[in-house]
Amino acid sequence: MKIAIAGGHGQIALLLARQLTDAGHDVLSIVRNPAHVADVEQQGASALVTDLEQLDDDELALRLRGFDAVVFAAGAGPDSGAERKLTVDRDGALLLADAAERIGISRYVMISAMGADGYDPERAVVPARTAKDVFQVYLRAKAEADANIRARNLRWTIIRPGALVDTPPQGTVHVGRTVPRGSIPRADVATLVRHALVDDLAVGVQFEVTSGNTPIAAALAALG
Repeated sequence: MKIAIAGGHGQIALLLARQLTDAGHDVLSIVRNPAHVADVEQQGASALVTDLEQLDDDELALRLRGFDAVVFAAGAGPDSGAERKLTVDRDGALLLADAAERIGISRYVMISAMGADGYDPERAVVPARTAKDVFQVYLRAKAEADANIRARNLRWTIIRPGALVDTPPQGTVHVGRTVPRGSIPRADVATLVRHALVDDLAVGVQFEVTSGNTPIAAALAALG
C-alpha cells in the first residue's frame, strides 16, 4: 500500500511509519518543519514538507495522487493556543479528507481523542481563558472533525485513544464505543492504525481504546 500520514513527525506517526515500512509499504509523512525530514527518513518513509494550515485541498490532492490511504495524526501540540486547535486538529483533518475525496482515495484513518463528544460548549470557545478551556477547544476540534468525517462517503476509521504513554507496547487492548478512562502506549495506537489499514478492519467504526487483554487484531476484527 501507499499511505500518507499527516502530522508525520508526531510520536505515533513515526512509530506507524516504521511499522508500515518494515512491512513493505510505501509511506509519505507530511511534516511542516524541514528539520524533521531526517527523523522521518530514519523510519524508512519519504517526507513531504508542507504546512496544512497554508495549503488548499487542490494542491494537497496533487501531492497525494496514487496513494491508497491517508492517516490524520496531526495536532497543534500542547503548547499551542486555542485557535490552532481548530485550524490544525479540526481544519487540517477536513483538508486531508477534502483532498482524499478529490483524488479518489477512500480509506481514511483518524486518530482522535477519548471523550471528544463530551466537551463543554460554554468553555470550548476562542479566545480561551485558561489551559482547561484550551483543552475543551481541543476536544471540540476533535469532535467536529470526527462528525464531519463520519458524514462523508469515505471508508473511515476513527480511533479515540485514552491517555497516551511512552511505555513499551502491550499488544493487547480494550475497545468499544466507549470504554472506562485509562492509558495506552503510543506504540499500540500505531499498531491499531497499521492493522486497520493493512487488514482493512473497523471500516465505518468509531471507537475508544485503552490497554486491555484482547490482541489488537482480534479486537479490531470484533468491531466489524
